[in-house]
Amino acid sequence: MRRLNIFVDETGEFGFGKDASLLYGVSFTFHEQTDDIIPQLNRLNERLNRIGYTKMIHMADLIMKRGDYSKFEISKRKSIFNAIYQFSRRIPVKYYTIIIDKKYTDNSRTLRQQVSSEINKMIKEHLEYFNKFDKIVMYYDNGQETLGTILDSIFLRFDGFEHRIKFDHEEKRLFQVSDMLTYIDKFDYKYKNKMSFTKSEKYFFSINDIRRILKELNKKRF
Repeated sequence: MRRLNIFVDETGEFGFGKDASLLYGVSFTFHEQTDDIIPQLNRLNERLNRIGYTKMIHMADLIMKRGDYSKFEISKRKSIFNAIYQFSRRIPVKYYTIIIDKKYTDNSRTLRQQVSSEINKMIKEHLEYFNKFDKIVMYYDNGQETLGTILDSIFLRFDGFEHRIKFDHEEKRLFQVSDMLTYIDKFDYKYKNKMSFTKSEKYFFSINDIRRILKELNKKRF
């Protein structure tokens, strides 16, 4: 039985309040069950153990020096980032990210329609690929129920589709890869569209860093 695992994470929100995000993004990591990632996973966990941090990697907190990372110096935080990045470029997976600029819409309903349209577009362009699998298992924790509903409504067309909401976030490093992608691709969109960066983003990444990272990750784009 051929199985496809899909790990999904998002950035931004569907709201349009004063402090709402300017961008909304969804990142997908596609892993075919038959493709072994255990050696790379073991290498990642060993590397994180040497660094002294083995919990879930949450990119926004890592870059902004919040939560678990509030007492970590920049060198340690960059080492953690580099560990998950090197893992992401070595594993046999495919990536896809949707970024929507909220300045081109003015309400949550329209944004939901845009998100749905972009995901449907991805499905249509790669329908032959998705149809190869007997089972599709999606890992999304419904951090945003609206996105979870959109994903279910789209992927339920496939026989054998299963949406797993409860899973070990620390163990599922591919979920953390999708979390990383949302941040990297959002940064890239900001740069290309001359949007301002936060102080934390400018401190953590240089433009050359992002170019180098994207050059490698783009080899695995869906």
